[in-house]
Order: sequence, then structure tokens, then C-alpha cells
Amino acid sequence: MTFEGAQDKYLFSKFQNTMESQYKKPKKIKIFLLATILIALGSVIGIYIGFRQDSKIPESVPDSVETDATLSIGKIHQTATRKGKKEWSLEADSAHYIEKTNQMVLKDLTVIFFLKDNSEVTLAADRGILKTDSNDIAVSGNVVLNNKEYKLLTENLNYAHERRILYSNAPVTITGASAQLVADSISFDLNSKKLTLEGSVEANIAKDFKL
Repeated sequence: MTFEGAQDKYLFSKFQNTMESQYKKPKKIKIFLLATILIALGSVIGIYIGFRQDSKIPESVPDSVETDATLSIGKIHQTATRKGKKEWSLEADSAHYIEKTNQMVLKDLTVIFFLKDNSEVTLAADRGILKTDSNDIAVSGNVVLNNKEYKLLTENLNYAHERRILYSNAPVTITGASAQLVADSISFDLNSKKLTLEGSVEANIAKDFKL
């Protein structure tokens, strides 16, 4: 081999090594960038998953169905006392307060009335209105009034707080262990536990019937 041929071979080999080095460098840069992107993406996904796990979405408050409502809230609990004694306790699934009429419009409510002899009378209904200035209550829809001895069913019932009287002008049915009564209207004095039935009254009463 001549000197010139060896020199040409040496120059060609050097040129080839240089080209391979330049070709491999971008490939290494691409791999490095791809690894960086994957690491960053993994961090973002981890932060997002952690945020989803740590975040607690609060229960939504029911939308008001009363266009005149000043305030609408979810669960409500309220009590009425007189001279330091609790007279009734009310719970409802939702309430809409109308300031201009001093009314609290209630849904799915339960009222417990406390009597002088420490007994209780429980009232449940689909809907109700509490007069916040007088504590009078009016309920309607699947109305049930009961204590240990009897159960009263009707569609409308009112409570006059000042006189502590429950009354209804809608037909009522009262059932107990030893009696059944049907009447056009009713009133019940919570203080004296006196029951008054009016209108067309039908009764099937045993001797041991108690109110």
C-alpha cells in the first residue's frame, strides 16, 4: 500500500467516526428529552391523583323551590320552650325562610310534642309551615300523629302554639289497640289530653280504650 492510499484510508475512517458521533448525539438528546417529559408527566399525574383523593366535595344545599324565600337551607332542627320547659322539637330535611311573611316552609318534617306527664306525641308529614313569630305549625301530606296508645291519620293538621291545641278540619282516622274512630274534624288539647271529634263520627270502641 502506498503512502497516499494509507493517508486516504485514515482520512475516510476519521470522517466516518465524526459522522457517527454527530448522528448519535441527537439520538441521545431525544432520549434525554423523552425521559424528562415522562418524569414530568408522571409528577403531574401523581399530583392530580393526590388532589382528587384529598379533595372532599361538600354536600350541595337543596335548590329553593320557594321563589320568595329569603334563605334556603338543608337539614334543620328547632325547639320551642316556655318558662324553661321544652314544648316541642322539630326536624326537617329542608327549610325555606320567607321573611316578609315570617314563615319557614318545611319538607319531610317531624315534630315531637312534650306533655306535662312526660309523655310524647310525634307528628310527621311531607310538608309544613312554621310561623316564626307565633310558633304555630301547619302540616299536610301523609300526616301521621301518634303516641304509645294510638295513631291518627289525616291529610292536614294544625298546631296552635299559644293554646297547645292540635286540630284538623280534614277527615281523620284514629286507630289503637282497642278502638278505631273516623271523624270529619278533630281537636286535641295537649295540656289536658282532651280529644274532641266533630262531624260524622264512626266509632268502634272497646271498654279499655285510652287516649
